[in-house]
Amino acid sequence: MAVDIKNLNHNQLNDLISKAQVRQNELRKEKVVKLREKVHAMIKAEGYSFEDIFGSPRGKAKRSTGTVAPKYRNPANPAQTWSGRGKRPHWFNDALKAGKKEKDLAI
Repeated sequence: MAVDIKNLNHNQLNDLISKAQVRQNELRKEKVVKLREKVHAMIKAEGYSFEDIFGSPRGKAKRSTGTVAPKYRNPANPAQTWSGRGKRPHWFNDALKAGKKEKDLAI
């Protein structure tokens, strides 16, 4: 099935290219599925599970995102605190510019 690309116009070439890319992606996915099946079969033949070899699947072990105790307090407004994580608050940067040190703002 040879296609003579010299006789195709611009739209026909674009159509051919997009169809070829779709088919290429399909072939790649088929190959990945076959390879995955081979790997699982090899692991099973050795008497192990996938988790034994590669650990738990991604997304299962989530980090705890609990609250963190504040490390710094705004001397001008004690209600404003910062844990030291993430972007520095404006009041913290302003205090540093005014000559204070981080340890001066520590709780």
